[in-house]
Amino acid sequence: MKEKKAVIGGEGNGGIILPELHYGRDALVGISLFLTHLSKLDISCSQLRKKYTDYYMSKEKVELSDDINVDYIIDNVMEKYLNEKINTIDGLKIDFVDSWVQLRKSNTEPIIRIYSEAKSQKIADELSKKFINEIKRFI
Repeated sequence: MKEKKAVIGGEGNGGIILPELHYGRDALVGISLFLTHLSKLDISCSQLRKKYTDYYMSKEKVELSDDINVDYIIDNVMEKYLNEKINTIDGLKIDFVDSWVQLRKSNTEPIIRIYSEAKSQKIADELSKKFINEIKRFI
């Protein structure tokens, strides 16, 4: 964030980093920014929510043995989906027309996390299961 001079950063777990205050993750900063946004718009949380399309998320993981080459698995999955929009900034993210899936290896344990998002919970769950099966083909 310092190198890029980012004005804000954060993670899906609610930790927001606001460099003008400090470079630590801080959930209270996120809450403050959100409430400030609502106040400036002079709308309720439910009114703001109605402005956005519904998406549903699925979070899964595949446990691996220590001897598995996780990069090999992710590289092979990526090769299969090269005709889709690929992003490798933080693991492997594959964007489809109305959904996406992200595969991330853990730096602390032998697992691959699978995150997916779609316009229904059923589709998000099915997408995660599909990629769990893709991963298991390379184990």
